[in-house]
Amino acid sequence: MTIALFGNNYPEYFSKYIQHLIKRLENEHVKIVMEQNLFSFINDKVRFQKQPDIFTNHQELITLEPDFLFSIGGDGTLLNAVTYVRDSDIPILGINTGRLGFISSIAADQIEKAITDIIKENFKINERTLLQLNTSKELFSDKNFALNEVAVLKKDTSSMIKIDAFVDEEFLNTYWADGLVVSTPTGSTGYSLSCGGPIIMPGTNNIIITPNAPHNLNVRPIVISDNSIIKLKVEDRDQLALVSLDSRSRAFESNLELTIRKANFKIKLVQPENNSFTSTIRNKLMWGLDKRS
Repeated sequence: MTIALFGNNYPEYFSKYIQHLIKRLENEHVKIVMEQNLFSFINDKVRFQKQPDIFTNHQELITLEPDFLFSIGGDGTLLNAVTYVRDSDIPILGINTGRLGFISSIAADQIEKAITDIIKENFKINERTLLQLNTSKELFSDKNFALNEVAVLKKDTSSMIKIDAFVDEEFLNTYWADGLVVSTPTGSTGYSLSCGGPIIMPGTNNIIITPNAPHNLNVRPIVISDNSIIKLKVEDRDQLALVSLDSRSRAFESNLELTIRKANFKIKLVQPENNSFTSTIRNKLMWGLDKRS
């Protein structure tokens, strides 16, 4: 078995968990491959029995043929890992070193059990839908996909933008707002949620359109089929707006039409035993807990 490790810089105290992770994998005779930036960060903090092979991009990763990729960090780290995995079908396990973590849901004290579950093949694979953005200028080149959301935002902080939204060529609404968030079910617990959008269960084949700080208070989020094609036309006084795919953003001229549809591939997330989506949101959002006691 080969496992790829990917991650951002993490707090110093977490080094002991990474050392335990590496030692456990080596004891199970797992081959470790590692992203260059993570290796540079941890090389003087942990010990290896054998130096891992290194990758720096998508092509180098798939050449190493890992069976799994472990994303070490928060949800943002896992979203970045998706740009390396892309359509390769490499399953991703998210190990959370951050504060919340809905898709990077494995806590430090769950690492041991998660590895055991993977070695014993005691896990499920959840396939998650992505969104794809197309424009005449192809702003994001071959990284024009998002696991969480496509967000259109004002570039200037001083005024709202106007966004005309169409679903399957039919006019939906004109949004006067700070922006518009188009999210997958996976992204429903991210930016969309902070804008008042609903939580959507994974695998429900939906897309959520959520306005960010709309001028009209009667405008609400709407849930549509993920087979729909969304087109957005933006007007902004400064002639420039921002569009982001997860954590990657680009400025664009506001006369540029944005087309958003379901991507033609999915991302596989590893779900160890007793670590479901419902248990994650229940624990992370502290549902049912009485803070008075």
